[in-house]
Amino acid sequence: MMRLFAGLFCFTTTVFSAISPVLAETPLDAKIQRSAAKGIEFLKNRGQADDGSFSGETGAAVTALCVNAILQHRPQAINDPVIQKALAFISSKFQADGGIYATGSSHQNYETSVAIGALVRANKDGRYDSALKRAETFLKGLQWDEGEGIESSDPSYGGAGYGSHKRPDLSNTSFFIDALRDLGNEADDESLQKALKFVVRSQNLANEGNDTPHADEVNDGGFYYTPAAGGESQAGAAEGGGLRSYGSMTYAGLKSMIFAGVSADDPRVLAAMDFIRKHYSLDSNPGMGQAGLYYYYHTFAKALDAADVEVLDDASGTPHPWREELANHLIAEQQPDGSWVNKQSERWMEGDRQLVTAYALLALAYCRE
Repeated sequence: MMRLFAGLFCFTTTVFSAISPVLAETPLDAKIQRSAAKGIEFLKNRGQADDGSFSGETGAAVTALCVNAILQHRPQAINDPVIQKALAFISSKFQADGGIYATGSSHQNYETSVAIGALVRANKDGRYDSALKRAETFLKGLQWDEGEGIESSDPSYGGAGYGSHKRPDLSNTSFFIDALRDLGNEADDESLQKALKFVVRSQNLANEGNDTPHADEVNDGGFYYTPAAGGESQAGAAEGGGLRSYGSMTYAGLKSMIFAGVSADDPRVLAAMDFIRKHYSLDSNPGMGQAGLYYYYHTFAKALDAADVEVLDDASGTPHPWREELANHLIAEQQPDGSWVNKQSERWMEGDRQLVTAYALLALAYCRE
């Protein structure tokens, strides 16, 4: 039919030629789709247990991440038996208190937060409306605030934790913020603004909201794990004192500030971007080496996408089209069976192919042009 039209109406052909590059899939997108298809096939054929879970020993968490990852690339897969079985497994973790977690779990915030992300994406017919409302109430009840008997001056204020530790941390607070955003909360939501106080106290930046001693000791604009209970960095102590900033938490902090309404020209965002430029890397999680590498890739991609950054100039002035660079790097690291795995470090479960494949697929979704 197109050939007939081309032969009869040259003008029509000219119009189609002019608009087809806009509608066509880019070469990068095509590469991502091919890679994602292999990753999804791994999860469908080799990653799912008979009960519908992906790494079910983590409760709802990894299963939810896998569902979210698959639906990011294939929204039409919502009725696929693999997705339906996984959603049934997540639904089996609905608790009477509104949380979505395995009975007896010490990671209730983490499980519920990532489950919300999957259920929001799968909620095409409203079937999860009630569960999501209850989960939102549950999450906000977990937040460290006046309900725990602390004031806004406390370094724990506004944060969220796993539940297994007696203090909140930036990683869990980042998942908490993502969940509230997925649920439609705007930046001025009270819980988001409380969370922002905790996020800012996790930044090595003096005179911009971090009123803990750690801000003055390093002051490089990066982020560490938690200011609570005396403070902690998974990257350890800095030379001369203070808590070392590291890559994954800096991207988590940047993303969280943006989702809480902090503008691109705010000194806190500018300082975080300065740290990112100085430590741009796809070979390691800056400050952590190979530990948490795929968590880092996912957070890296989501943060830069949220910040509307297309090309990032590093400290030497070298431009990095990060979407293309990260996509090519992840595709090169994909295993023959379609999965991804951190071969250098199993810390934080990155020896689990289901979890790491979900992280990689989620990162690739943000690399699409």
